[in-house]
Amino acid sequence: MTDKRIFVRDLSVGLQVNECFLVAQASKGQARNGPFWSLKLQDASGAIDAKLWSPGAQAFDDIQAGQFALVAGAVTAYRDQPQINLDGLTLLGTAPEGVDHGDFLPESAEKPESLYAKLEELLSANIGHAPWRRFCKKVLTDPEIRAKLLAAPGAKAMHHAYRGGLVEHTLAVCRVVLALCQLYPDLDRDTLLAAAAFHDMGKAWELSSGLTRDYTDEGQMLGHIVLGMGILEPFLRKARDLDPGLVLHFRHMLISHHGELAYGSPRSPMTPEAMLLHFADNIDAKVHQFQAAVDDPEKIGVTSFVRGLDRYVFNPARVRPEAPQPRKPEQGPSQCSLPLKA
Repeated sequence: MTDKRIFVRDLSVGLQVNECFLVAQASKGQARNGPFWSLKLQDASGAIDAKLWSPGAQAFDDIQAGQFALVAGAVTAYRDQPQINLDGLTLLGTAPEGVDHGDFLPESAEKPESLYAKLEELLSANIGHAPWRRFCKKVLTDPEIRAKLLAAPGAKAMHHAYRGGLVEHTLAVCRVVLALCQLYPDLDRDTLLAAAAFHDMGKAWELSSGLTRDYTDEGQMLGHIVLGMGILEPFLRKARDLDPGLVLHFRHMLISHHGELAYGSPRSPMTPEAMLLHFADNIDAKVHQFQAAVDDPEKIGVTSFVRGLDRYVFNPARVRPEAPQPRKPEQGPSQCSLPLKA
């Protein structure tokens, strides 16, 4: 295969496409004139919906996600969202010769390894309680955990849905927690930071992190909160210098960080630290969704409808950051120039 030339970010309505993409999702439907395929095509820059109608769709009894495909068609708009109406589709399998996987797997803007190092530094520098500091270090230096966290997305689709997304989200939540603790110094910052570092850890086992992002069997049946608690439990048992009361509070913050029973938390937050973690998690997830909805930061106006936020997003005019003006040196009281009396 030749090098990839056109990415999802380059697609606009009216463009004719003849390019290779990764099939991230595929489902078959039935229309009046025959079956059709609904696809989600992906590369490193993003994803786009595509439709293959009959009679072309009849050539495919099954289309599995996780394989590459050469597609031909035109970019159209459907419900304010771009999609490709396919004229041709050639499936290439999961490992075609000459394909660079880096062109097809989205990754955090900053390298996951760099984000991971910053997370370790933040916890080491800001957790004063030595047993919690040692606990965090033991978990984050475990080779299997490190590899899983580096590759994991922050979610399947809602926010940070790319390699390194989980570490990026975790670091941001820790930074939000740290900032809020400055406003509320009576809170248990050390236990809260430890919980923030591992609140979504189970997502690395809940979601697959290869060519497709989908729920694992364990993820479907248990969810990331239960999975995360199970992974951390052996480390907690070995941390005999941790006070049982602190461990109990830590566990409570993990299981309650979704905020409400309706959103998957077995318990609602019962402490101010647990409530703060819930809001810090939600702040970063929601801000990321708002920012991701804006394709062109310079274009002021309403964007397309964002399903995860259940609303349209407006990109407003903003004050651009300016360097503070240098302050003029304060002048002392003027000196009297009258001659002194003899």
